[in-house]
Amino acid sequence: MRHPTALEIQLLEELICRSHNTFPLNWKSNLLVSDLSDGGMGSLALHPHGIDDYKEHHWGSQASDCLFDDIDGITVVASLYLDEKGELYELDIWKTNWNPLIDIPITYRDV
Repeated sequence: MRHPTALEIQLLEELICRSHNTFPLNWKSNLLVSDLSDGGMGSLALHPHGIDDYKEHHWGSQASDCLFDDIDGITVVASLYLDEKGELYELDIWKTNWNPLIDIPITYRDV
């Protein structure tokens, strides 16, 4: 587990703003992430309490999503998933040509 990068936090902030869910104001304070095995596309397991509790949670719902273009021009879909209790669970990133993500940008668009 590790602390999320500034660009990962920015993407999560965007997805949280797009969701219709309410999260604690301090959701970033204890957030840790771990990389998921997705071929380098950047998907993350989210650990909102700073502990390795990912395997104890189960997928519950999709909170929001957005699109962005990687620096090579390939479209990327980013989705925020919540667990069965409505807590942060996973950031799913899918680069539409299945190649590894090069970089997370600072601008996003609607799906």
